[in-house]
Amino acid sequence: MSRGASACRDEAIEPFLKWAGGKRWLAASDALPIPEQYDRYLEPFLGGGAIFFRLRPSVAVISDLNEELVQLYKIVRDRPDELRAELAHHNALHCKEHYYAVRASKPEDPLGRAVRTLYLNRTCWNGLYRVNLKGEFNVPIGTKDTVLFADENFIKASEALASAEIACRDFEQTIDLAKEGDFVFIDPPYTVQHNFNGFVKYNEKIFSWADQIRLKDSVKRAVSRGAGVVVTNADHETVRDLYRGVCDYRPLSRASVLAGKSDRRGPTTEALFFANLS
Repeated sequence: MSRGASACRDEAIEPFLKWAGGKRWLAASDALPIPEQYDRYLEPFLGGGAIFFRLRPSVAVISDLNEELVQLYKIVRDRPDELRAELAHHNALHCKEHYYAVRASKPEDPLGRAVRTLYLNRTCWNGLYRVNLKGEFNVPIGTKDTVLFADENFIKASEALASAEIACRDFEQTIDLAKEGDFVFIDPPYTVQHNFNGFVKYNEKIFSWADQIRLKDSVKRAVSRGAGVVVTNADHETVRDLYRGVCDYRPLSRASVLAGKSDRRGPTTEALFFANLS
């Protein structure tokens, strides 16, 4: 394959999801190091997809372990008009009672599941995806009332996703596909205390320190195969020690947005690790 999958950076798309810990702020900045050309783009923790939609790679492998999230991306790719029509229905009905009725529902068809996921994402507290021990989504209703914007369509997102392989799987399986000429962007859950962001206990349940070590090992293998890699993570000494000798490091400054009250949000840092980008 030719080295022709460089980013279409002048055609960035606004992500259709809001996502706690998402990288819209990074996508909008010049702080993300990107190789000039790459064969494929790989992203094993897709989340809101801010970097994917910023780069719009022509060839991509994107994945996540969240089955509902992956189903939504597939529906946006394959059935964008139907998704919009169903979301408009929820927009007309949105209220507190409707939110909790949808939250308690369990659609069996792929379109219904995808619409439920996007509706809850747009109307729950802070775009947080959280489930209880039974696997039930349990985030309370948020303050946003807009379910569907008047001029919104999902066609551009569908076009961006058209050539992407979208999979529900463990991060290690996706990273192990990376080889020389590929570019891998990795944004895992942050699992150590990160500037007291108040989100740590939840993340520790879904992504343990053992997972952090397993991630570092998979990054090391990808780097040894010649893949270009960027990892964002908690800017904590234990994480910096983990990647020492594997990737270069620099801190990223940003505003914290995870505190419940705006007056508790302030400047914080995240770690950026990278290798083989020249």
